[in-house]
Amino acid sequence: MSALILPATQVPPRLILGRGTVFFVLWVVLLGHAPSGLAVGLIAAAAATWTSLHLWPSSALLSPLGVARFALRFLPQSLRAGVGVARHAFAPKVALQPGIASYRTTLPPGMSRSALCAVMSLQPGTLPVAAENDGTLRIHCLEIGRPVAEQLAADEAAFLGTLSGERRHV
Repeated sequence: MSALILPATQVPPRLILGRGTVFFVLWVVLLGHAPSGLAVGLIAAAAATWTSLHLWPSSALLSPLGVARFALRFLPQSLRAGVGVARHAFAPKVALQPGIASYRTTLPPGMSRSALCAVMSLQPGTLPVAAENDGTLRIHCLEIGRPVAEQLAADEAAFLGTLSGERRHV
């Protein structure tokens, strides 16, 4: 029965309180601070905290500096790629070279690799479509003639910078 309350590993109280606070603040920012909604917000924050403790282990820490570096790299790159995809979409003659690229990641199967694939799917023009147990990812690309593997390696290196040591192997 205790497995339904907290994960099997001991969770520090400050982590529970920190996550709960973040979820409650997010609730207030998104939905306002009307007194009638605060009780619902507390319940939602508690549920989100409980869920996050099961889905995101306490050893899974992010590097704030790494996240900031990643965002500074990801956002402009995403904007450029989006403009490129829009240019192709509105061009009278589309010159795309779609195809499947293979890329071997250093991340083991699990949450970290899934998160990397999710991040890759946010980049316009690329979409992970398969992941093998040996680390090989199959990526659908709109322009296969570009240096796709090099770009994916740079993306993975930037993504790894967001993870703290133990987290890279979860």
